[in-house]
Amino acid sequence: MSLVNRLKPFNTPLTLAASVLLVAVLTQLIGVSLLVRIVTVMFVSMILVLGLQLFMGNSGILSFAHIGFMGIGAYTSVLFSMTPAAKELTNASLYPFLIPIHLPFLPSVLMGALVASLVAAVISYPLMRLSDAAAVITTFALLVIIHVVMVHWDRVTNGPRTLFGVDYYTTLWTSVVFCVITIFAVYLFKESRVGLRLRATRDDAYAAASIGINMVVMRWLAFIASAFIAGVGGALWAHFITSFSPYSFYLTETFVVLAMLVIGGPSSVSGAVVGTLVVTAAREILRAIENYINILQIFPQGFFGFTEVVLAIVLILILVFRPTGILGSRELSWPRRGRKQQAAGDLDQPSAEVSGGSHV
Repeated sequence: MSLVNRLKPFNTPLTLAASVLLVAVLTQLIGVSLLVRIVTVMFVSMILVLGLQLFMGNSGILSFAHIGFMGIGAYTSVLFSMTPAAKELTNASLYPFLIPIHLPFLPSVLMGALVASLVAAVISYPLMRLSDAAAVITTFALLVIIHVVMVHWDRVTNGPRTLFGVDYYTTLWTSVVFCVITIFAVYLFKESRVGLRLRATRDDAYAAASIGINMVVMRWLAFIASAFIAGVGGALWAHFITSFSPYSFYLTETFVVLAMLVIGGPSSVSGAVVGTLVVTAAREILRAIENYINILQIFPQGFFGFTEVVLAIVLILILVFRPTGILGSRELSWPRRGRKQQAAGDLDQPSAEVSGGSHV
């Protein structure tokens, strides 16, 4: 078997990974610090959107709690990566047993992801029985609970105050490496037995149950995996921004991540990637317009909220006229042959019925 045939099952993730690497290389060559910062944040956002797609795209259930797990991953990784001196300076009320813990960056990211997935595993199993409006309301309530805990558990999170003193580890290429790994992981999950069974419960829960698929377990496993990826994204974001508060993991970030997934297309991994690219570009263009209008002082009281309003309008229009998003359920792949060549090749091959084979 040739190398091309071996790589055919990975056509889509390889195409998406190549696109991500191309954007990173162009950004590095341009060398503008602001652009590097924007693209780095975009790749971290892409990891979060891919994690949400893993659960939402395969189960058909909207999850608001995703950004809450991002916050858990951020705070956990920071507690493991900060030096004891920085912890004592930042949070005087921190639990004493947490102060001497100090791990390198990668183990800290892994710990953040593991804690986020562990929390998801403990609290989400009974929630996976719910669907439609009940599931949406429940996941939103879960986001509120996580947010309230982060705001008031000052012996871990420093309460509502800003946590500072975090080491800067997340560079452009760090985010690229994690983003490429996430693309492959989410796509392989989609094509795995668990992913196929989960989509079967999404399309027809009763038919899936009739052939022995446990809907609750399939959703639960996907929710845990989604929380793990959210924890990774939160850890990377925390070590890039280096100072944050619990309010960074609430409604605003939830809206942006959901908009990226819905606009791109929640049913495909490619939709998550394309949606992140499109929304990030649109947000930066709208921010530039908003800043330019404020510099000209066209409105005496200032011109604020333009970016959020336009993005919300675009999201509404997408939901009304194309609810499946830009790509729908399609996956991007590198074209191997043109249509005419494909048709000619099909004519050269004998059909299953003519050759005596069976057709399924």
